[in-house]
Amino acid sequence: MKWSQIIAAMSFSVAIMTVSSAVFAEGTEMPPRVKVAVQKLETRFGLKSGDRALVVDPDSQRLFLVRNNRIEATYPVSTSLNGLGNQDGSYQTPTGAHRICEKYGENSPIGTIFRARKDTDRIAHIYTDNTDSPEDYVTTRILRLEGMEPGVNKGKGIDSYHRFIYIHGTPEEGLIGTPASHGCIRMKNADVIALFDAIPIGTLVEIIAPAGAVD
Repeated sequence: MKWSQIIAAMSFSVAIMTVSSAVFAEGTEMPPRVKVAVQKLETRFGLKSGDRALVVDPDSQRLFLVRNNRIEATYPVSTSLNGLGNQDGSYQTPTGAHRICEKYGENSPIGTIFRARKDTDRIAHIYTDNTDSPEDYVTTRILRLEGMEPGVNKGKGIDSYHRFIYIHGTPEEGLIGTPASHGCIRMKNADVIALFDAIPIGTLVEIIAPAGAVD
C-alpha cells in the first residue's frame, strides 16, 4: 500500500471517530417527560426565556439540549450500570436539578485522558464495539455537575458535587446508549465537545427521576 493510501485510511478512521452522533432537531417539540422537566427548571430554578438547558432521560438514554421549549439537539448517553440514586458510594447516577458548575478540557485533543480533572497528555484508544474497558477513563471534556436540591442531590451523603458527577467523554463509545457508567453521564467524544462549546457554566440540568419518585 502506498503512503498516500495509508494516510488517507488513517484520516478516514479519525473522521469516523470524531463525527458527532447528535440529532439536530431545532424547533422540535419536547416529549412529555422532557417538557415536565423543563417546567420544573422554569418554576423552581429560574430557567429564563432564551436560556439553554439540558435534560437527561435515563429511560431513553438520551440527553436533550433545549431552549424556549424546543429541542435544539439530542445526544445518546450512558448513565450508571447500577441505576439511579443519590447516595455516596452507590455508583448510581443522581437525579433531580443540577447546574454545570465547572468545565474542563477546552482545546484538548479528542480522546485526551483526564485524572482528577487534569490533562494527562495521554490519548485513549476509542472502542466502537461493545468493549467494556477495565479503566474508567474520563476523556476529551468534563462538565461538572452541582446538585441544586438540598436533601435530594445536595448535602451530606448525597451531594453530586462531592460525588464527582460529570458529563464527560468516554473511550467506550460502543456502549453509549446503554447504562454503563459508574455514576457519571458518558457521551461520545465528538458529542461532548459539541455540547461543551454550546453551553456556559451555570447551565441548568435536570436528570429525570423514575416514574413515581419524588424529587
